[in-house]
Amino acid sequence: MRSAHVSVLALVLACALIGAPPSLRVNAAAPALPRSMPEAQGISSAALLGFVEEAEQKLDALHSFMIVRHGQVVAEGWWSPYAAAEPHMLFSLSKSFTSTAVGLAIADGKLSVEDPLLRFFPDESPAEPSTNLKAMRVRDLLTMSTGHHDEDIKDFPFNADDSVVKKFLTLPVTHKPGTFFVYNTPATYMLSAIVQKVTGQTVLDYLRPRLFEPLGIDHPTWNASKQGISLGGFGLSIRTEDIAKFGQLYLQKGQWQGKQLVPAAWVEDATSRHMSNGSSPTSDWEQGYGYQFWRCRHGFYRGDGAHGQFCIVMPQYDAVIAITSGTRDMGSVMNLVWDRIIPALKATPLAADRAAHDKLAAKLATLTLKPQTGAPSSTQAGTFTGKRYTFATNPESIESLMVDSATAGGDVSFTIRSAGVDQHLTASAGAWRKGSLLIKGAAEPIAASGGWTADDTYALKIARYRTPFATSYRFHFTGEQLVVDTEQNVGAADTRLAHFTGTMETGTTGRPSH
Repeated sequence: MRSAHVSVLALVLACALIGAPPSLRVNAAAPALPRSMPEAQGISSAALLGFVEEAEQKLDALHSFMIVRHGQVVAEGWWSPYAAAEPHMLFSLSKSFTSTAVGLAIADGKLSVEDPLLRFFPDESPAEPSTNLKAMRVRDLLTMSTGHHDEDIKDFPFNADDSVVKKFLTLPVTHKPGTFFVYNTPATYMLSAIVQKVTGQTVLDYLRPRLFEPLGIDHPTWNASKQGISLGGFGLSIRTEDIAKFGQLYLQKGQWQGKQLVPAAWVEDATSRHMSNGSSPTSDWEQGYGYQFWRCRHGFYRGDGAHGQFCIVMPQYDAVIAITSGTRDMGSVMNLVWDRIIPALKATPLAADRAAHDKLAAKLATLTLKPQTGAPSSTQAGTFTGKRYTFATNPESIESLMVDSATAGGDVSFTIRSAGVDQHLTASAGAWRKGSLLIKGAAEPIAASGGWTADDTYALKIARYRTPFATSYRFHFTGEQLVVDTEQNVGAADTRLAHFTGTMETGTTGRPSH
């Protein structure tokens, strides 16, 4: 699913900024993947370093990666403020987990891929369903061949107050199911609804003892509709290593530590080509589609999600690659893997190369998402520090903004008011300063970085580091006005979000009372 715009500063204004988030509780008993020197698994440290360096030069921006060869992690890295213990929003990579739940429910005798969709929802079906709707099967949902047109499912109301299932069943079905491919996230929601219908559990709860706990996937979360159904096609958040474990499970034909967690037949079927989705030999989106898995060039398969979330399985090389990102060009991420990693995968172990390995380790230990560029201080900061700027109604819901302090060391603190409540935010120059936003009663971690791009202009970047999203803000102080521009790294086609102006409130010489 491609994401809608989520304004970070609007969230700051809607919610209180609180202290740095507590460290995540990680299950100490959760089995971690074993680690190995790259050369021992047939890949050179120098090649992996080349991959990382080129990723930093050409991609904007990877958040994490993990490469597994012969069941051993040979390289892993997180660009700060992203971190190993932090979950990351998967978007449509969630679909491959929903597919797994369907496969397990089939193994439990709860349904089959040939079951008609309407069998599961007799009370929510139209009084006179069309011939094509009556013909729609579980298999058609799995293979994105429901018969809908793209415009029929555009802006589908996943957050509807009334039944989302019923809304799906009222969509026009123009083509005979099984004959026409259209990428269809609402169809994956229906798979989730079916699993819940036949098992009495959400997909999240159904997978917990069958998949998440055996793999040591600690504290997965999955957003749900207002009817309490896991969204299926998106909404799952887990860690990078969890993604790698899922890929390794599929690489091992569903076996994990001597147990068959997922039937081998399902793994084979789910990752095989069932639908044609194009004919270009150079496109990784036109190599065919399985049961919520994409086929790739080079004979690989993957689950993927918007803005660069990947679980790539490479059976011919006995390798798995997990990646999280915030990029506008997902194809470039895969191209870099094909160009840099595939040639480096050798059939036999390589001679140890301690010097190259030490260079790689040093690089991986210092990965950082690009902070906001700019000078740490401004000669004009004193002229508007302590002055409150008030705003008319605007897309960011800002009522007022004040620069509380601007230190020579590069820390700039703000008070921002919305709905009569003051919010406090501090950004650092050339680095990320972590904090947390209280959003709908739950704390969401953020990191802020800023710099003066001119004496009268401050640039602020906020990364929501459990998501792909980073939003940039430009505050231009001109006379008695403050001009604000905002832009998001990924999202809608036009990532520019808002442009509006505030006016200095007379008589403000200090922080507002709280």
